[in-house]
Amino acid sequence: MPPLDRLTPLLDRFRVRTRLFHTGPLCGTTEFAASRGQGFLHVLRRGELELTYPRVDGGRARERITRPSLLFFPRPLDHTFLNAPTAESDFACATIDVDGGATHPLVRTLPPVIVLPLDEVATLSPALDLLFAEVDNVRCGRPLLADRLFEVVLIQLLRWMLDHPDGLALPPGLLPGLADERLAPALVAMHEAPGEAWTLEALARRAALSRSAFAARFKEVVGRAPGDYLTEWRLTIAQEQLRAGMTVSAVAAELGYASASAFSRVFTQRLGHSPRAWLGLAA
Repeated sequence: MPPLDRLTPLLDRFRVRTRLFHTGPLCGTTEFAASRGQGFLHVLRRGELELTYPRVDGGRARERITRPSLLFFPRPLDHTFLNAPTAESDFACATIDVDGGATHPLVRTLPPVIVLPLDEVATLSPALDLLFAEVDNVRCGRPLLADRLFEVVLIQLLRWMLDHPDGLALPPGLLPGLADERLAPALVAMHEAPGEAWTLEALARRAALSRSAFAARFKEVVGRAPGDYLTEWRLTIAQEQLRAGMTVSAVAAELGYASASAFSRVFTQRLGHSPRAWLGLAA
């Protein structure tokens, strides 16, 4: 039996796009402003820096980084680098756009900042070597190829995170759920076929657990009940489909609702507006 692919059903529906915007030294203080729906991925190749960013309580977090590291900001967040103006400071920086933005279940449950020393993520080395080789050589197609290689680095990073959830001390959410060998098959099934009439019993069978054991484990690891997660996943997809021009009735049919009115009721209860009203606000 082939190994379970935990990422493709997510990334097939919600594409990740990266865009390289800086290579080389950064001197003194550099501010990166938050922009709606956009994250950042920085690679510190050489040098040291002090990272600051706002905390939830209104203060500012400070972190000194003294080793080559990858700095991942999955959601929009103002942050600042302070480093000595020396030639030893070497960066590659890219923005990240994920279809679905902050509503994407994977993005939503990640911590605001993830800092990983490069020597602790050995699986990233081949992709980073290719990225740096491209960054260091000005040749035809360099920006396009660098953007694609940054996407590879991001997917490799997500793979590593799935394999090392304990080391990241993640709160309950999708990534710990996908890292759980029992829950992952049920989550992947929902991601692959959101329009199926999933019952608690059917999902529990995927996890090889009793209904009660599955429900309790899902709530503990993912942070919400299976039915609530399925509804949120469907509505995340629905928002992207509505933005793309699909009709309310077509979205309802694809996502397993008995009628457009049934879908509209759930959409309004969860998001506070009917699909058409929401689309007018989102435009």
